[in-house]
Amino acid sequence: MFGLTFEKLLIIGVIAVFLLGPERLPHYAAQLGRLVRQLRDMANGAKDRVRDEMGPEFDDLDWKKLDPRQYDPRRIIREALADADPLADEPATVSRAPNPNGAYLQKKNGAAPAPFDSEAT
Repeated sequence: MFGLTFEKLLIIGVIAVFLLGPERLPHYAAQLGRLVRQLRDMANGAKDRVRDEMGPEFDDLDWKKLDPRQYDPRRIIREALADADPLADEPATVSRAPNPNGAYLQKKNGAAPAPFDSEAT
């Protein structure tokens, strides 16, 4: 957890002994213990509250599937691009005939341009 190994914790403890001194160290250790206990109680309370609000569905959830550490954006994109498009069964037909009502063909054929409303802008 947090990349802390036993050796690193031991070094932190030795530094704490030198900085705090043997008189104040038990007091701060007790405060740290209370803080950890309160955090654990809050986490358990939140978990119990979620369980109460969700009801029996809480036990049916697969929590490993919701773990954000499992999501790899490259894998998600690769799988999305590899999936076959369900609408690709029938080939798309492209119409090459231009729209006779298009603005380009109307101008080319000499039709009057669309009216301009100066109050609309």
